[in-house]
Amino acid sequence: MNAIELTGVGKSYGRTRALEGIDLDFGCGVTGLLGPNGAGKTTLLRIVATSIAADRGTVRLLGRDPLRSHHEITAIRRELGYLPQELGFPSDMTTFGFVEYVAVLKEWNDRRRRTREVRRVLDLVGLADLAGKKVGKLSGGQRRRVGLAQALLGEPRLLVLDEPTTGLDPAQRAELRRTLSVVASESAVLLSTHQTEDVAALCERVVVLVGGSVRFDGPVTELVASAAGQVWQADHPAPDAVVSWRTGSGKHHVVGGPPPPDALPVEPTLEDAYLLMLGADAARALT
Repeated sequence: MNAIELTGVGKSYGRTRALEGIDLDFGCGVTGLLGPNGAGKTTLLRIVATSIAADRGTVRLLGRDPLRSHHEITAIRRELGYLPQELGFPSDMTTFGFVEYVAVLKEWNDRRRRTREVRRVLDLVGLADLAGKKVGKLSGGQRRRVGLAQALLGEPRLLVLDEPTTGLDPAQRAELRRTLSVVASESAVLLSTHQTEDVAALCERVVVLVGGSVRFDGPVTELVASAAGQVWQADHPAPDAVVSWRTGSGKHHVVGGPPPPDALPVEPTLEDAYLLMLGADAARALT
């Protein structure tokens, strides 16, 4: 049984269609969700996290229908971990106190078991030594890890993460990847991000959303392969490229369009393939 099954899912805000005709299913492992701003990524994650309901289509989460009853939603949420894009923190709470508060909301009623679980997830995200520090005095990256800790409570079968690496330095991002790779052996992890390198490092599968619809769904290697023969290194700018920029070496990285006369082919990255798929939208984003 897949943890997430979406069939014909749509969501509108007034006259704006945020999602339309989404057919996706997810099992164990980490799936990356890419797309430009306004593509519908956060709306999709909020539907999967039972924060909002779809207007159209069928949603099944962990074998249950969240629209069927409040009991079904409660049962899903007991096995769901969710890190939203913005998570409010009471500044007067300690790191331990905030995560314990979320544990209470998730019905960890036995105090000893709850304390052990809070300590476990804080250790998992590298915050054990900051358990007594006020959340308001933590750095942005540390607060993001507090958010991840509360999402990991109870070893959820379904983990939904919206921009989890925001504010993390390279070492912290590497540690997050290690943590998620362990979690994904037993759970379905859906991760939305603008960081293509996180998807390349963590995910076997990637879904690209554009304009509220699925543009690509498949292995990361397949998306990267789609850019083969369309990425070059050149000495001069390429005005007809989909995107190009001057690198730190002084050379120009050219994606798409006709190769410049002095161009040398290079192996594409996931970012290259993603930008090539976005086409003109990618070019506007870099101007």
